[in-house]
Amino acid sequence: MNRTIRKKHLLAGLATAGVLGVGIAAPTMAFAADGGGSTPSASATENGDRQQQRADRQAEFADALAKELGVSTDKVTAALEKVREQQKADRPERPSTEDQQARLKERLDQAVKDGKLTQEQADAITKAVEAGVFPGPGMRGGHGGHGGPAGTPGK
Repeated sequence: MNRTIRKKHLLAGLATAGVLGVGIAAPTMAFAADGGGSTPSASATENGDRQQQRADRQAEFADALAKELGVSTDKVTAALEKVREQQKADRPERPSTEDQQARLKERLDQAVKDGKLTQEQADAITKAVEAGVFPGPGMRGGHGGHGGPAGTPGK
């Protein structure tokens, strides 16, 4: 009988851990799919090296394009910069950290209301996002993004 009780406790503990794991992972995955993903932040030196490498590649590209088109490199560089600025202006503005935090809170509240999460699980997710354990509001992501805990400015 003692073994049966231990097995039941072990199974209950494993089931609880599984539910908590899924309860935390599912909203996090959903949030990441919405564009809240993040990559680890790079040091200032690595970031500077990347920017220099990118500038070098862009200069090589502009030079090759200029030769192919039979125009000056300055003209191609100016045209590329103009197109880059137009694309930048057309991009939607990134939501503020406060807006992202409010959206996450709404989604977690709805998950609690729908019975998909307990309030304790929602609180744990919020705490994990604030601690920088999971990507979330305030975390900058994407390729070459700058990351950091919620509320800290990007580099």
